Amino acid sequence: MGTAAIDGNALLAAAGTGRDRYLARLAALVAADSGTADVPGVNRVARLVAGHARESGLDPEEHPLPDGRIAVVARRRGTGRARIVLAGHLDTVFPAGTAAERPFRVDEALGRAHGPGVCDDKGGLLAGIAAVETLIALGAERYGEIVLVCSPDEETGSPLGRAVLEREARGAAAALCLEGARENGDLVSARSGVTDLEIALRGRAAHAGIEPERGANAALAAARLTVACQALNGTRPGVTVNVGVLAAGSAPNVVAASGRLVVDVRGDRAGAFDAVIADIRRLALDHGVEGVTAEVTEHAPMPPWERGEATARLAAEAVLAGRTVGVPVRDAATGGGADANLIAALGVPVLDGLGPVGGCDHAPGEWLDLASVVPRTALLAALIDRVAGG
Repeated sequence: MGTAAIDGNALLAAAGTGRDRYLARLAALVAADSGTADVPGVNRVARLVAGHARESGLDPEEHPLPDGRIAVVARRRGTGRARIVLAGHLDTVFPAGTAAERPFRVDEALGRAHGPGVCDDKGGLLAGIAAVETLIALGAERYGEIVLVCSPDEETGSPLGRAVLEREARGAAAALCLEGARENGDLVSARSGVTDLEIALRGRAAHAGIEPERGANAALAAARLTVACQALNGTRPGVTVNVGVLAAGSAPNVVAASGRLVVDVRGDRAGAFDAVIADIRRLALDHGVEGVTAEVTEHAPMPPWERGEATARLAAEAVLAGRTVGVPVRDAATGGGADANLIAALGVPVLDGLGPVGGCDHAPGEWLDLASVVPRTALLAALIDRVAGG
């Protein structure tokens, strides 16, 4: 990859001129609910982001998905050859009404912005747009094409948005993902794989007092499966298993005719991750309750993103970009999956956590460090330029 072509002070100055615009846009995005299941809300945010991208010199396109949600892809041609993907997401984990309950606010004493999605990932999406603005302002467009991909369903594993993401990311020189930096400022260079396994159990109802022997108890099978799945913790390195949903039966005097488990599986190495998934499938078929059948459905699996050579090289470029703008850069692994996992599975060099610094994702206290907005925007712009120069 190439050497830096832009003076760090110039990058910081150009990024700084857009700070007020960034904050105004952030307030508007956070004020719009966009929980993944809230199709009108997600689409409202999609069109706001598309409008901001257009104002900033990108060419946005809407990509309707089968469930009515919209993915946004915004492009900007440069003077070079490298195609660089910026990836973020439009949705949050919060239901409709949350933006009114916890409106956007700025804590001046702490220098933090608060509100649903302020860090995850509305602040990151806007940082991507701001970084492109910065490069345009400096006439530093050595890339061949910048492609900003905005997924509408990342918080549920991008089951539909992944098709758009993978199409745009395939063959890119690099993908720079816009999730917020860790609370200590670290970028993300590896993520655990994650999948949800839903186990549907079908038994046979019977009167619990008169003829229980005629029943096949799905509740018993669900209980045994829960214990067996939880016992898988510690059997494979780096893998965790959690039965997060357990339900069975209809009434206490009826042998349960149905049961349901949803099992969260995470792992940082592909081999162990896949092996535990196979273990759970085997346990579902061998729960030991006669007459009860099981069906296993896997929802939106994200493979582990392991820190390979390509990511290591990209992280090294980020360190050099950070020196250019005075931002110390380190990288770390994290347990949460994201769209970066899907891109890494394509063999594309990936680095994540390139949004501003933030924390308390998925919680009422979610925050974004406003002092980090300008330097992190400059860092992202510097890294784009370094990749483009390679």
